[in-house]
Amino acid sequence: MHYVGWADIAVFVLFVAAVIGIGLWKSKGEETHSEHGAQDYFLAGRGLTWWLVGFSLIAANISTEQFVGMSGKAADWLGMAIASYEWMAAVTLVITAFVFLPTFLKSGIYTIPEFLEYRYNTFARTVMAIATLVILVGVPTASVIFSGAKVITGNFQGVTLLGLPLDNITVGCWIIGTLAAVYVFAGGLKACAWADLIQGSALVIGGVIIAVFAFNVMSDADPAELIKTARNEQVTVEQLQQQGPVERFWSLNEGDLPDGKLHMVRGAEDPEIPWTALIIGLWIPNFFYWGLNQYITQRTLGSKSLAEGQKGVVFAAFLKLIIPFIVVIPGILAFNLFNGSLGLDAVSRNAQVISANSPELYNNLSATMKPDPDLPRNANVIESINKTLAETQPSDKVVVYKFAEDFAELHKADLDKIIAYDLSQIEGKVEFEPISPTATLIEKAEYVEGLAAHTKDVIPEQANVQTLVAHDYDNAFPTLIRELIPVGNGLKGFVLAAIFGAVVSSLASMLNSASTIATMDIYAKLRRKKASQYELVSAGRVFVVVFVLIAMLIAPFLGRPEFGGIFTFIQEFQGFISPGILAIFLFGLLIHRAPRHCGTVGLILSPILYGLFKFSPLFFAKANPGFLEAVAAWSFLDRMALTFGCVLAVLTLMTLIKPLKKPVDLPVNANMNIETSKGAFACGMLVIALTIVLYVVFW
Repeated sequence: MHYVGWADIAVFVLFVAAVIGIGLWKSKGEETHSEHGAQDYFLAGRGLTWWLVGFSLIAANISTEQFVGMSGKAADWLGMAIASYEWMAAVTLVITAFVFLPTFLKSGIYTIPEFLEYRYNTFARTVMAIATLVILVGVPTASVIFSGAKVITGNFQGVTLLGLPLDNITVGCWIIGTLAAVYVFAGGLKACAWADLIQGSALVIGGVIIAVFAFNVMSDADPAELIKTARNEQVTVEQLQQQGPVERFWSLNEGDLPDGKLHMVRGAEDPEIPWTALIIGLWIPNFFYWGLNQYITQRTLGSKSLAEGQKGVVFAAFLKLIIPFIVVIPGILAFNLFNGSLGLDAVSRNAQVISANSPELYNNLSATMKPDPDLPRNANVIESINKTLAETQPSDKVVVYKFAEDFAELHKADLDKIIAYDLSQIEGKVEFEPISPTATLIEKAEYVEGLAAHTKDVIPEQANVQTLVAHDYDNAFPTLIRELIPVGNGLKGFVLAAIFGAVVSSLASMLNSASTIATMDIYAKLRRKKASQYELVSAGRVFVVVFVLIAMLIAPFLGRPEFGGIFTFIQEFQGFISPGILAIFLFGLLIHRAPRHCGTVGLILSPILYGLFKFSPLFFAKANPGFLEAVAAWSFLDRMALTFGCVLAVLTLMTLIKPLKKPVDLPVNANMNIETSKGAFACGMLVIALTIVLYVVFW
């Protein structure tokens, strides 16, 4: 099977080379040896125009994190609800442009943590800098590398290049990381911004191409096959036969909650985006990401003026309204059109997990639980499994497998074998009631879920709980590319280049911002302002190499089912710091007499509270208070809202007890024009109105 043709390869190579070349060419004038060398390298000389800012914000944000992670969540049960991250972000961007940005540009800061030193103290700046680096390098940077590698592995299954299997996730991670590191090492923010201008345009075009092809296939698809994926109990094969592609899409997915995929507002019991999260919880990661996240705000800090920055941010907000139509809806279409293919991907994933942990169980399973040897795409996977089976050594770990009802439906013949294996693993170590011989599929899924949880409670150090999945939803978007885009005419090369370039752009942006924080907030402080501009730029480049190596080592492990999908992993782990950061920035910007030690308290209190709310069952076991036990079962967005509320309450109390005698005087950048753009404000109000309309349509 041919996954790409020579024309595709040529287009891919030329496009990626052109983008990187243009970025480096445009950054050629940076004078890293001059007195403003750090400003040139880290902030593009503070000369970015609105269209560069806007496209750069989108290209930095919309990477495979969205194309892989968000489309995967859309293919799973969330459907359109995942679009709240995009449409609420549009509103967040408008607020950021007119509330946060004026203060940041006026003060002339390089980094977001730097603001905390001026408003609070050096300790707050250092704590946020370190926390941001840990989160940035370990979570989104590693996640973008992983999701980019998913695109490579999903489209080159069974293909080997220079002895490297391109369907191996680790190989893909090292390819992605290495290219991005070379790119940002040389060019700095200006290279990122100019490359983003091209990538942002290509991303939108590539997404539209995939959406168009998907709807074309939907038009010709067999209604008898489509009906198997219906989330609407009322739809019939006869109805689908009479409908066009858009009507089919709507009829298949418009069912009532919790199954319907076309609802923005889901029930309070939803584990990821309940309606309660739309009130407070979802705003926290949005404001943190778009207003206080260095890797995004670094573009706005490089604006030529406040008006240019505001126009660029509002332009990005308009583009955010478009993204769900080229990311989320195609993800739902992937579920409708290629449900079987996603199931085959899950078989390969499960087989690799079982063969690595339980060779004896793997050998006892039926053929439906193993990759089909007749499919060329499985060649490298089968070779890897055989090698693992030959090399796996006995382990002291107690391996227990759990699964959900959809897995049970697909693999009925193997459920009893898996349950028997689980029970054999815990024998003599954990007491658990045997399962009823007449248990239904739902009861079997609930049984292994309970067994796994109980095993982790009783022997947490020995327990190795693995999740078997029915579909590999993170492969939804790579599957669309592989199955829809024709090979050999250069079109697939363009789409893959746009996606690949987006990975490189986002990753370069993250590495650039991480190196900026490490250099300006930590290294420069340790050098006590003795470092030259060239030394700061050199230090930044060293940090780029260090950080990408760390991220590439972490990335391959993010494919494990326990992470719950790449997009959720990113958002969940940012929950430890984002509520506290947002709280202290709101106090710093709006409550002028908030005492300086509010910054320190907010940053330390947030991860402690969030950790307590999330992990209280592990901390207290059976002695866990009822309230904390209930909170641990909430969605992570609701836990973030509770953490945010607690931190705000503490900061309010501190301000009431001992307010500042006079407001803090922030530094002023006299060279920055801080006149607000009235046109941008009017467009921002239009963005908010359009967002409300979209929520009404998809309520």
